[in-house]
Amino acid sequence: MPSHEFVTKPKMANSSSDRYKQEKLYESWMNNQQEELKELQNFIIRARNSNTNDVKLHELLQKIMGNFQGYVNGRSRLARVDVSPFYAPTWCTPLENSVLWIGGCRPSSFIRHIYALSGIEIESRIAEYLQGIKIGDFGQLSAKQITMVDKLQRQIIIEENKLSSRLASLQEDVVDQPIAMAAKICDRIEQAGESEKEPLNKLGEDMANLLEEADELRMKSLKEILGILTPIQGVEYLAAAKRIRLCLQQWGKKREQEHNSNSN
Repeated sequence: MPSHEFVTKPKMANSSSDRYKQEKLYESWMNNQQEELKELQNFIIRARNSNTNDVKLHELLQKIMGNFQGYVNGRSRLARVDVSPFYAPTWCTPLENSVLWIGGCRPSSFIRHIYALSGIEIESRIAEYLQGIKIGDFGQLSAKQITMVDKLQRQIIIEENKLSSRLASLQEDVVDQPIAMAAKICDRIEQAGESEKEPLNKLGEDMANLLEEADELRMKSLKEILGILTPIQGVEYLAAAKRIRLCLQQWGKKREQEHNSNSN
């Protein structure tokens, strides 16, 4: 099936320029992940040496969340012009794209990351844990924190399911009237009137709205998680999450290199 550029404005988007801006935004964001990871790791070391305090840790968390919000805002602006690339970004590897959910990661994976991180910490030093020795911050999640995390997980899954249902409906719409109409005018797309392009424009607008709401849920979920965790737990959590994200990118590139080598 041929691809179609979904635009939300009457004026046709400059596809080459828009894709360049989208790719550069992503590259800048990933480079920022590297820098933030170094900063987080530095603060973790300082915290373990009692060389920082909760106020400074909180300021770091606020700074990183501000950067995330800036990235989300940039995505939203670009998606209003050309949204479809965000659902299957060419700037990501196939491995990265295979785990995408509405242009990003599932917010519920944020919760699973807490449980995984806590379990890894306990399992790696199980003897000390059984003796009641403090082994680190994620091994010390309180009963109240666990209850709050569990409640948040249920709420996030409900919101995820709502967005997933809307995505399914939009995907069904793609093979309904909009594409059927596009097929009729594909040979004269440049001369087509706005009334003929309207179904595709409306679909693009709906997809952009959905991406924006998914990003809002990701942002809201992360804020809720950091509100549950202590400042040092939050710093360790974000550091581990960024390591995983950067590793996924590296694994994806490595697999692509191996695939290309085997193909030659």
